[in-house]
Amino acid sequence: MDQLKFVVEASEAESITHKLGLPSVHHLLPVLVQPAQTLARPPISNYHVAAVGLGSDGRVFLGVNLEFPGLPLHHSVHAEQFLITNLAVHRCPRLVAFAVSAAPCGHCRQFLQELRNPSDLQIHITSQHQNNPNVTFEPLREILPNPFGPFDLLDDETPLLLERHNNGLILSYEINHDGDLCNGFSDDDLKSGNLSNGFYKLTETESTLLRIAALEGANDSHAPYSGCPSGVAIMDYEGKIYRGSYVESAAYNPSLGPVQAALVAFVAEGGGGYERIVAAALVEKEGAKVRQEDTARIFLKLVSPKCDLKVFHCCVAENGCKKD
Repeated sequence: MDQLKFVVEASEAESITHKLGLPSVHHLLPVLVQPAQTLARPPISNYHVAAVGLGSDGRVFLGVNLEFPGLPLHHSVHAEQFLITNLAVHRCPRLVAFAVSAAPCGHCRQFLQELRNPSDLQIHITSQHQNNPNVTFEPLREILPNPFGPFDLLDDETPLLLERHNNGLILSYEINHDGDLCNGFSDDDLKSGNLSNGFYKLTETESTLLRIAALEGANDSHAPYSGCPSGVAIMDYEGKIYRGSYVESAAYNPSLGPVQAALVAFVAEGGGGYERIVAAALVEKEGAKVRQEDTARIFLKLVSPKCDLKVFHCCVAENGCKKD
């Protein structure tokens, strides 16, 4: 593999495993952890974490930690959260096993509870096996013996993380008010249209695609505890769109915001520096008990100051929507 990628196709993973003389793809996961750590973005702690997981479809997925200067630490994305979000973005239905550079913190052990049958998830902690030539995995229940999770709050029919969600949402209307831009640009700034370092004037097609992607993110959102799904789509100056879905935890915190989820997709698909992000759309319910708008504006203002955020309200289609 010439260049490390955040998603390794099943055939390529099998090929690399064979070339390295490893007995199975499970044994490949720890091998990729150390090189994957170089992809982490932790400018605050400078502590690089990587998690490399095997999906049920045979693909191998990478996850790394992301930190954002100027924002509270709870906005950081842990490597395990990145890994799960990476699987979700690429429609992999189940995580079978993963290797991680350091023992998962309590935050991540709780986040993993949102998966179906999490106690059986196999984990290898590379820092604990540096001098052991045998690659061994242990189930999550060994490091989280008395868990609290969805099984305490939800019925068995409710879809869990990585399972198909269809929240049945449609758009109602766009929020129109002053200060719609992340950094408060004026109309004159808006007209300048500097492609890479100023405000980027969206075409009608781009605006529509961004809005649709954010709605898709909201419909995929895992928010069974609050009933407040949301989604974010971001666009770089080349017009490529990355979307993310809000993900809740049975413990409420940790939950992963839709902006962070969209940034995971951006990083995983080689988006580059955050300053390349020029536009974003957020879709959420009007008057929701859990609202993302204010946090999303603050987040994007610090991560990509010239980004334009549009906010759209949605409702459940079968209940009807409020009109302008």
